[in-house]
Amino acid sequence: MKQKDISLIVVVVFISAVISLFLSRYLFASSGGRQQQVDVVQTISPTFPSPDSTYFNSTALDPTQFIQVGNAKNSNPFNGSSSP
Repeated sequence: MKQKDISLIVVVVFISAVISLFLSRYLFASSGGRQQQVDVVQTISPTFPSPDSTYFNSTALDPTQFIQVGNAKNSNPFNGSSSP
């Protein structure tokens, strides 16, 4: 490239940058359009009500307990070996 080509490219880039700056300010957002109203939300309380005693009580079922169905002695049924 010649020196004239490089200087021409720099000038074209600078002019296009200035034009795009002015056009973007004119087309996209005016200063009045940048203001928005937001909804005010209520604060979150650090206290929570106790859970329903119908489901959470001392006589309710415990889903974390191991439940065995049938008389199978195999503790790992999917390992590929079968022991009767």
